Amino acid sequence: MSKGVRPSRNGPTRRALLGGAAVLWPTLALAQPVPRRPQPAAEAGPPPVVFVHGNGDSSALWINNLWRFEANGYKRNQLFAIDFVYPNARSDDSKPQPYRSSAEDQMKELTSFVIQVLKATRRRKVALVGSSRGGNAIRSMLKNGGADLVSHAVLCGTPNKGIVISETLLPGSEFNGAYPFLKGLNAGADDLVPGVGMMAIRSDRNDKYSQPDGRFIGAAGKPTGVSYDASELRGARNVVLDGLDHREVAFNKLAFAAMFEHIAGKPPATMFIAQEPLPILNGRVTGMTEGAYTNIAAAGAEVEIFEVDSKTGERKSAVALHRKTTGEDGVWGPFVGRADAYYEFVLHMPGLPTTHTYRSPFLRSSDVVHLRPQPFAKADEGAGAVTIMSRPRGYFGVGRDKFTLDGKVPPGINDGVPGASTGRLTFDAVPRTVMAVFNNETIPTRTWPAKDGHIVVAEFLN
Repeated sequence: MSKGVRPSRNGPTRRALLGGAAVLWPTLALAQPVPRRPQPAAEAGPPPVVFVHGNGDSSALWINNLWRFEANGYKRNQLFAIDFVYPNARSDDSKPQPYRSSAEDQMKELTSFVIQVLKATRRRKVALVGSSRGGNAIRSMLKNGGADLVSHAVLCGTPNKGIVISETLLPGSEFNGAYPFLKGLNAGADDLVPGVGMMAIRSDRNDKYSQPDGRFIGAAGKPTGVSYDASELRGARNVVLDGLDHREVAFNKLAFAAMFEHIAGKPPATMFIAQEPLPILNGRVTGMTEGAYTNIAAAGAEVEIFEVDSKTGERKSAVALHRKTTGEDGVWGPFVGRADAYYEFVLHMPGLPTTHTYRSPFLRSSDVVHLRPQPFAKADEGAGAVTIMSRPRGYFGVGRDKFTLDGKVPPGINDGVPGASTGRLTFDAVPRTVMAVFNNETIPTRTWPAKDGHIVVAEFLN
């Protein structure tokens, strides 16, 4: 059994295996929008995979999973990732809330997307992989007539029992096991769905939303009614990944190994991602309304891309390598880059801060390099410059990870169970280099004047 992977004590288990080095398939790793023309029928081999993001997220988070599936033989036209229009859950699932979705909204949207994928691929069933809230949509679809469309379901960090089981904490929430949505899903003797191979991947004790104490829901010291096993599925295959956090159980390479083996019926041949010398990058610009991010395409946004020095973050040229104003589809590319180059993505949107996002080199092509504006926080008032380090696919674990921004750990990152995915520092107005470090990933950035509406993000890939 691999280090860091152990069986759950509740129900059957499946271990996540590490694959050795192997020949890599020279294919592009793109999460494609549903093609207009159907592909030839081909029932042999593993099913197409649909990745389902979590609360407030987008398909962009699945980039490494997509690359690893392709490195293990999946074709790009068999991999899909949904973008829910309104990715944030309502406060009370039964009450309409602007720019937020109910559990039923997401279930219907996912079902429609899966039907389109089946038509496009001319297959009878898909495999579904969900992170966090994405697993709620998957379970709801399976219980409401969609099981015949699905061969496998993998739920990663999904609060299957709930974040809480309480009449007083998070009343009416989709994530409260005491309220109708989860009570309905959990009403049976087990969580199995006939004809669907069910798997849950969870942390041992490091999932911020599977905690006996309400610290991470703003109720420190109050019992939640759930424990560390809140993400398990009764009777299904359960994989416990020691030390990983709420997001990592979907996006870490160990999580990939478990989900791939479950779907393909064999361990992955490799965990490595083969580089493409000239990756083709693309994605959409999306915005936010009334403080909530949406996945609605943003028209009229200008995107510029600059190559920057790998040690200083300074632009290698004053002229952008790529510049485009988005149309109604929000698409900002394509852009042909280099796998060894560091880039600065500059996003200009009317009425919002100009966001400078610095990233590590992209190993392969991708259509899910989505861009969102970064708002200022109240604490940024009066700052000369603001720099944020962001880890969308995991949290910062004090003592578990090595991470710094400008040589220090930013304030607000908690000890214990990893619970923060961002850290920010403010600086004076003098332009200078700020380095962001997370384990083996280092991103150079430059400060930009906040008084002129500029904000900087160092976005880690891992």
